[in-house]
Amino acid sequence: MPTYTYETRPVDPAMPRRRFELRQSISDPALSVDPETGEPVERVITGGQGPLTTPTGGVEPTITGGCGPRCGCH
Repeated sequence: MPTYTYETRPVDPAMPRRRFELRQSISDPALSVDPETGEPVERVITGGQGPLTTPTGGVEPTITGGCGPRCGCH
């Protein structure tokens, strides 16, 4: 069962955000409120497995703000 990270979205902007983790089934819907406080929350995307490699061992480009060199538009 995966562990998901959530972050509170306080109604009052002066209040700090808080992160917590929760083990959930992949088929469970994402939380919309913190089960402890009732504050609104969003699921946070974290982690990753690092760069993808090509069959020849090269590293695929990371796309951060536009097309990569192999997209066909360059």
